[in-house]
Amino acid sequence: MTTTTPDTDGAMTRRGRAFVFGDNIDTDLLAPGPYMRESPEVLASHCLEAIDPDFASDVQRGDIVVGGNSFGIGSSREQAVQSLVVLGVGAIVATSFARIFYRNALNFGLPALTCPDLQAERGDDLEVRPLEGLVINHTSGKQYTCEKIPPELMDIVSIGGLMPWLARKLAADASAPADTDAPATGAAP
Repeated sequence: MTTTTPDTDGAMTRRGRAFVFGDNIDTDLLAPGPYMRESPEVLASHCLEAIDPDFASDVQRGDIVVGGNSFGIGSSREQAVQSLVVLGVGAIVATSFARIFYRNALNFGLPALTCPDLQAERGDDLEVRPLEGLVINHTSGKQYTCEKIPPELMDIVSIGGLMPWLARKLAADASAPADTDAPATGAAP
């Protein structure tokens, strides 16, 4: 059973089955080029099929993808993360990430934690706590310390990504009372 539950501090704990992959999982594996002109749903149905033909049909909402070094290496295509989001992946935990892929993951509301010591096998029951920087492998009974996702980035993740976060911020700014001390030109002080 996979779950996403709010913690008392508003963070999201993710719990699901592990789908374990090795090093250098590139964006071409996550979002294969021949399907880039298709809908996000069609593209996602081919996610990782070159190394795990059943991944897209087996993964369930909230499951955790575990990778090795340089997860998301390759092109900067945001569709690689979008495919994982469409499939319902709850979090990605890897030894290391390509920088742009890591940022794209957070921008799409998908927690990505760097955890070099994590040991997991496919199907293990994992719990990911992004703000605490903790992964619990309930199958093995072991806990692993990871890099925490800072609260300001988890705020973006928890609302579903950068675009929903910006929409919320702009709506809040628009409803804020006007500053009567602002210059008449409308320029910032």
